[in-house]
Amino acid sequence: MNILFATYPMAFHTPGGGEVQLQAYLKHLPVHGVNVELFNQWDPQFKRFDLVHFFSCVGGSVHFCNFVKQLGLPLVISSSLWITEDTKHLYPISEIAQQLSLADAVIANSNLECDSLASVLQLPREKFFTVLNGVDDEFYERVTPELFRIHFNISTQFVLNVGNIEPRKNQLNLIRAMKLVPDMKLVLIGHARDENYLNLCIEEGGNQVIYLGPLPHDSDLLKSAYSACTIFCLPSTLETPGLAALEAHAVGVPIAITEVGPTAEYFAESAKYLNPMDIDDIANKILEILNAGKKIPDNIDKFHKYSWGVIAGDLIPIYQSLLHK
Repeated sequence: MNILFATYPMAFHTPGGGEVQLQAYLKHLPVHGVNVELFNQWDPQFKRFDLVHFFSCVGGSVHFCNFVKQLGLPLVISSSLWITEDTKHLYPISEIAQQLSLADAVIANSNLECDSLASVLQLPREKFFTVLNGVDDEFYERVTPELFRIHFNISTQFVLNVGNIEPRKNQLNLIRAMKLVPDMKLVLIGHARDENYLNLCIEEGGNQVIYLGPLPHDSDLLKSAYSACTIFCLPSTLETPGLAALEAHAVGVPIAITEVGPTAEYFAESAKYLNPMDIDDIANKILEILNAGKKIPDNIDKFHKYSWGVIAGDLIPIYQSLLHK
């Protein structure tokens, strides 16, 4: 089976969860006997492939997907998108619906995401398939916290947020919430997708906030950052469910995460859920974890079953079903 992976042209300028997912599939699918290659616009050779798997619903993606269908190739789309009736006005909903209608299969990260997309976009539910997000096995191999602390000269307790710096990740509300926890530092790690938003965050946070920029996803420094933090907090306006939160959970970090999206489908009782628009609630969830003391979540073993190596195999029957139509 020969699969072509493609995404929108700017995706890896500031890579996020969707790009990590793409690279994880690229790494692990060959173990399952699937040949995967990345789209090369200078030498596309579509006809060498049995199927095209496109990642993202970013504006303009519909044109590439439409061309794939004109060639008569099966098309899979990974949506990584949480839309509800209340939030659909924030998106180019007609274009997204058109793009996903072209797909022979849409891969979502949870059953709730499948249900919501099918309902809001008025597309057949049977078009949607759940393939959970995963975690690199390396994150279960604990890296000493001293590596991070010494490298960045951070000796105090801190709350960690890993993600692109942008309004959807909601770091500004987290910074405002942290003012109610004045003895704790907040460490931000991630690409600045919105420079103006980053500047607001730095100005608002003052000395309480430490912005380190991005760290390579396979970096021991990133793994060490998870080990070193007291709490991992992801107060995004939506998550599906947030790869960084899965990685923090694998390391054994207490998590405070947004209640918006299918986060509870993954973390169940092992996380504190917060209202991302309520600064007091964000602060209270952080304080609840602090008061309880740092402890390893009780279902890490369950999460180890969802390493990327296992998850990638869940794509195989979906691919095969399209090739035998």
